[in-house]
Amino acid sequence: MVITKKESFTKDEIQKLSEEFETYIKTVIDIEKEVCSAGANRHFENEAILLKQGSSQSRLWGGGIDLKTLAIDNNSMINIRPNDNNFSNEIQDPKIRNIFEDLMKYFFKELF
Repeated sequence: MVITKKESFTKDEIQKLSEEFETYIKTVIDIEKEVCSAGANRHFENEAILLKQGSSQSRLWGGGIDLKTLAIDNNSMINIRPNDNNFSNEIQDPKIRNIFEDLMKYFFKELF
């Protein structure tokens, strides 16, 4: 199940989001609009939802959360964007990476 919203996910929503991989949830966040789309099999599916809602490609960053360890990562193929000076699947800009991680903690605050 895919859920896209500006508010933190509830425990019930997190349970539904985990249906795809059980212990991991893929996410894409618009770091400017502070909207998260989560739960898809592939990051580009969440990315497409946000683009249709008017997000700018340069503000969309992908990653996920491991539900067992609560480790947040910022690893996604959608992050490889040479035009935005990101040449890796990891978010390379420390400022953007920190914003992404802070937003992940907000969206999944029920887990922390």
